[in-house]
This record gives sequence, C-alpha cells and structure tokens, in this order.
Amino acid sequence: MSAELERYEQRFRQAGLPLFIEDFSPTHDIFTRATPLLVLVFLAEMLGAISLNWPLWVNLLAALGGLAFLIGGFGVLNRLRGRPFWSLPKRFGTPELAVFVLLPASLPVVSDGQIRQFFGVAAGNLLLVGLVYTVVGYGLVGTTLWGLRRLAGELANSVASLVRALPLLLIFSLVLFITADTWQVFAGMPVAFVVFLAVGFAVLSNLFLMLRLPRELEAIERDVSSGPPLRRVQRMNLSLSLVIRQWMQVLVVSSGVGLFFVAFGMLAISDHIYQQWGIDHGGWSHTLLILNHPVVISSSLVKVAVGIATFTGLYYSIALLTDATYRADFLESLTTELRELFVTRAEYLDQRAQVSQSVSGPIAK
Repeated sequence: MSAELERYEQRFRQAGLPLFIEDFSPTHDIFTRATPLLVLVFLAEMLGAISLNWPLWVNLLAALGGLAFLIGGFGVLNRLRGRPFWSLPKRFGTPELAVFVLLPASLPVVSDGQIRQFFGVAAGNLLLVGLVYTVVGYGLVGTTLWGLRRLAGELANSVASLVRALPLLLIFSLVLFITADTWQVFAGMPVAFVVFLAVGFAVLSNLFLMLRLPRELEAIERDVSSGPPLRRVQRMNLSLSLVIRQWMQVLVVSSGVGLFFVAFGMLAISDHIYQQWGIDHGGWSHTLLILNHPVVISSSLVKVAVGIATFTGLYYSIALLTDATYRADFLESLTTELRELFVTRAEYLDQRAQVSQSVSGPIAK
C-alpha cells in the first residue's frame, strides 16, 4: 500500500470514519486493533476457576490452573489454525471469537460445576465482543477524540448558536422557571431521578438526530457528492459521527442555559420566595452576600436549573432539523464539510485505482 493511501486512511480513522476505508474488515481491522484489551480480559478470567468457599491456597492453585487452561486452549487453536503455539492472531475469525467467549466461561463448570456462571460469563464476553465491534468498527473513539480536538471551534459555533437561540429559549424557559409548580416538582425529586431525567432526554434527542440525519445526508450527498455513492454502512458511520458532534453542541447549549438559570435563580429567588412557595432548600444551601444583597444557592435551585436545561437541550436538538433558522445554519455548515469529505473520498478512490493498476492485482493490506 502506498504512503499516500496510508495518509488518506489515517485521516479517515482520525475523523472517526474507518468504514470509509475500502478494505476495512472486522477480522483484520476491528478485533485485531482491540487485541490488547481482549487479551487482558481473557487472562483475567482465569479467576473464574476460583470459589469463595475454598481456602486461599486452593484458590491460588485454581487460578494458576485456570490460566494454564486458557493459554493451553488458545495455543491448541493456534496450532489448528497453522500458527505457532504462543502467537497472537493477526486475524480474528469465528474460531478465535468463539474461544474467547466460551473457553473462559467453561472454567466455573470445570472447577466447581457452576453452570449458571457459564452462561453469565459467556454473555458478558459476547457483549464485550459486540461493544468492541461497535466502538472500533464505527470509529466512536476516533470521532470523540476528533471532536475534542475541534472543541474550540465547536464551542465557538455552539456559543453563537446559544446567542441566536437565547430569545426563544428564554421565552420557553423563563415561564417555567418562575412558577412554583416547577420548583415543587423538581425540588422534591431525588437526585437519582433528576439524573435519570437528564439522561433520558439526552437519549431522546440523540434518537431524533439519528432518525433524521440519514435522510438529510442522502439529500446532501445527491447534491454535493463526487465519486460513487456511499454504501449503507458508510452512511451509518457518517451519521453516527455527526450525531456525536451535534450532541457535543447540544451539551454546550444545555450547559449554558443551566448555568444561566443557576445565576438568575441566585439573584431572583430569595429566602422569602422559598418560604412563600413552600420550597425547602433541599439537601444543602449557602447564602452569599453580593453588593450587600443576600443570594441563595441550594440543591433545589440546581435541580430546577438542570431540569429546565434538559428540556432546553431536547428542544434545541429538535429545532436543529425542524426550525427554519437553525436548520439553515446547521445544514449550510454540514454541506460545506460533507463536500470536502466527498472530494477527499473521491481522491482516495482514484489513488486506490492507480495503485491497483500499477501492481496489476488487488491491493494488499
């Protein structure tokens, strides 16, 4: 593979778009890149051979025996697959993944006849395999790191969006904030319920973006794309990457609104209003003196601010793709970025075709 192709593919990985690489495969690229994690988990599961009912020295022997059992079992697979006994596989096919899932799960059965633990360990390992496939295969780590590297630019865009959004958001939110019913609802909530509410609304906003973005991407691709159309998995990879980026922007807007209402509540909601509304301070409160005026910050105030911020975040994420003003700004920026991405992909495919013709055969990884 040429150095130029390597640079293109590294750029796709850093942008969280590994599926834009034409030869990207689960057996070679996904599980092989996660080999250190899989090996660590595989060896740590030697503890499945121990039992809480045994003495310490017996458990030590059982753990060592379990380690030998795991290494020996994988070594036998290596020999059957034509590899040296002590080698790590360069490709993870179905046999390697099956051994990873089932061999550690068999330790509790062999050592102590615990059949229920077999299904628990096997299910956990299978879940880990699925998680690795999703995180590595769809470039979630690369997308997150890429988003963090561009956080300054995204923050500037988010602040600009927040400034444009504030008039409508404040009309929507201020009415809720200054009503006693809102305070009584949120102030009486346990902290766990407030956290659950915030997570639930974040999930709803992400689901909305994931349902709407693919259609927007198809329309933009028809208008600006060059080269062959994206495959379904590539479009899904791109949609997921954009959802994560937009989630960061929604998070900034929601956080800004939440901080605004904490500050506004400290200045506007006095002890007298707390008493008049029948609201206690919750688990904690502090009274500060600012310009000879006492201001109160309490757990109830924070709960109300978080609750309104979650509503605002959901509203903003929906407005990005439905409100004409936000939609125009969002799609204009998105169209510009996608045009650059499609041009880069077309150059990459042309480079691949040239390399393929020069070697008169398939491109080797």
